[in-house]
Amino acid sequence: MSNCVSRWGKRPEKPCSLMTGRRSPNVMWPSTSRFTGRKRSRGGQCMNTAAQPKIVGFATQGHGGDDERRLKALLSGLSVQYYPFEKRKKHRNLWAIMRYLKSERPELVVMEGTGVFGGLALILSSYLVKTRYVISSGDSVGPFVAQHVPALGPLFHWYEKLLYRRSIGFIGWTPYLTGRALTYGSKYGMTAAGWAPFTLEESARSAAKKRIRDRYGIAEEQLVIGIVGSLNWNTKVGYCYGYELVQAMQRVLRKDVTILIVGDGSGQGRLEQLAGDKNIIFTGRVKREEVPEYLAAMDAASLPQSVDQVGSFRYTTKISEYLAAGLPVITGTIPMAYDLRGDWLIRIAGNSPWSEKYVGQLAEFIDGISIEALREQAVRVPRQLPQFDKEQQISSVGAFIGDIVYDIRGG
Repeated sequence: MSNCVSRWGKRPEKPCSLMTGRRSPNVMWPSTSRFTGRKRSRGGQCMNTAAQPKIVGFATQGHGGDDERRLKALLSGLSVQYYPFEKRKKHRNLWAIMRYLKSERPELVVMEGTGVFGGLALILSSYLVKTRYVISSGDSVGPFVAQHVPALGPLFHWYEKLLYRRSIGFIGWTPYLTGRALTYGSKYGMTAAGWAPFTLEESARSAAKKRIRDRYGIAEEQLVIGIVGSLNWNTKVGYCYGYELVQAMQRVLRKDVTILIVGDGSGQGRLEQLAGDKNIIFTGRVKREEVPEYLAAMDAASLPQSVDQVGSFRYTTKISEYLAAGLPVITGTIPMAYDLRGDWLIRIAGNSPWSEKYVGQLAEFIDGISIEALREQAVRVPRQLPQFDKEQQISSVGAFIGDIVYDIRGG
């Protein structure tokens, strides 16, 4: 194999073979292969002829948040400048980003999230300085806003459509969101569904299970069904995560069931009032790295989503963590429940997890399922589906960005 010299200042990850033109086995080709040009020199070397692309990234959730960490991981195979999106006074970012893009003139911007001040900055910059951008998102914006503030729904439907129509690419947290963006006019699309940020080795799970159960006085023979998430109350529909479990427990007759709700938020107090004297434990906020220990204490996990234009488009970030913990998942009749398949996915009928039908059927399931049956299902839970493989997603996103830059350059 010939030597390779890169104008990017480092030896390229993609080896070039002047003899065969084939990829070297056991080597991951870099995402930039599309626009890493090569030509043969007289000395038998190959020289990359394309300049390194100037890429800017930011997350509208705010600098240092989980969304920014996701973005940095997905783009870790590329050289990217990150704009520190101000979290507390987000409106300041609108003009700051526009000035930054006008000054820096990147070939491509990648935005994680669909926050309006970041999105408007990209839309306006696409008109004023021809900025090309890619959006990564886990929610359908218009319906999500309409669910919380109905009067703003039409405005945010328009914003979402324009944001995607002006984009050159979209990275959806689910394939359904990617299809939505493509329908609205984004040129390229792909899916990066996320991954479990922290996991436990199998040998550590038993110890963690005993430790957490002992901490909260949960007996070994108890059936534990839990949920992990933000407990922020939605006043329009009267719901937050965990509500479906608390309400179901008001109807459950058996006594050997404990509900474990991990997280905090504005709805926690309401849930505690509804819980009464039932076997329902609220842990409050826990550190992200400790979440797998709490999952180890559960026999099944709740993943409630509404069957509508919000919930039906989601996987939620917790599905990969529940799988990594080997937990059967209780969810609604959303597309994910059929696409991921397996008897470890337990479907509950009802259009929303706050509906009487859903709560009633959930209570029937809890009353009827045995600990032994759930633990048999747990054995068949795939600890990592290909959709949630971190390295595969990083590789795919790198190739996606590389192909987009190649297109921008007229390749």
